[in-house]
Amino acid sequence: MATAQQVKALLRSYSEGDAEHFVSVALQIAAHAARTGKGNLARELRDLVDGIKQKQQSGKIGGAVPIARPEGELAGLLAVTYPKTRISEMVLAPTTGSALARVIREYRSQEKLRSHSLSARRKLLLVGPPGCGKTMTASALAGELKLPLFSVQLHGLITKYMGETAAKLHLIFDAMTEVRGIYLFDEFDAIGADRGAKNDVGEIRRVLNSFLQFLEQDDSDSLILAATNYVAMLDEALFRRFDDVVHYSRPDAKQAEQLIRNHLHIFLGKRPGWKSIRNAAAGLSHAEIARACNDAAKDCILGDREKIDTGMLVATLKERRRPAMSADSDSE
Repeated sequence: MATAQQVKALLRSYSEGDAEHFVSVALQIAAHAARTGKGNLARELRDLVDGIKQKQQSGKIGGAVPIARPEGELAGLLAVTYPKTRISEMVLAPTTGSALARVIREYRSQEKLRSHSLSARRKLLLVGPPGCGKTMTASALAGELKLPLFSVQLHGLITKYMGETAAKLHLIFDAMTEVRGIYLFDEFDAIGADRGAKNDVGEIRRVLNSFLQFLEQDDSDSLILAATNYVAMLDEALFRRFDDVVHYSRPDAKQAEQLIRNHLHIFLGKRPGWKSIRNAAAGLSHAEIARACNDAAKDCILGDREKIDTGMLVATLKERRRPAMSADSDSE
């Protein structure tokens, strides 16, 4: 019989959606049964495990389906990755972090919510300036929930032929039902722009109408994420179709310092000049700060120095700031 520890391990791996560990523990129980003379039980357990593996590979049970890449028409519409990123690796505003923590908590308790006729948050609109964590959020949710991340390829989705884009969109929503995962529509304003805009194109209006219909009808177990830098461009009808709107912003002084500590903890001296560093980082996005930290770390290594000089880090941050800020002002 299974030990108490093995039973707990089975339940823990099931609750965490860790199919690989679940199967591993089941095989341990089968091996223990064989050692104790219960050959028939051991064979039955191994046969059940083999059946589980086959169903996982066919997508009939389990969490993420282990697909190397989408096939057929989906090959040009979806790019798949299997991220290991966690939410704890991100530096987020408290309200943003709380919103994502709630999504994870509800998703992991879907059955409990369904037993009370409630649904977990699955359809999220991510809005905010570029480089502030929207795309990384998709990776972090995939890592936390042990799901594949499917990124929608807009260049393959949007075509000039009437009706073709909507048909491709239909394929993507069908895939959400067949393969549980995180589906990311990045640069979502390309299809979610206001239908009343002066430069509105008829085909894109039809695509948005189709998207709204598919989104409202979707009852899969997948998470649908739409990310945009231009929330003001979006059609008003979109907001009520999503379960939640998650807002992102450039890091404040405290968050910027935490980002720099995370990236450069082994390179920082005992008393870095944080006031100068924070001033140099003011107005930068998370991504710009991360790139500046990487540049400073490389300069330190290539210069055969053990620690980063505060002045060097400040200069590196300022180098990132000048072109970035002028580019932002052009786009806003």
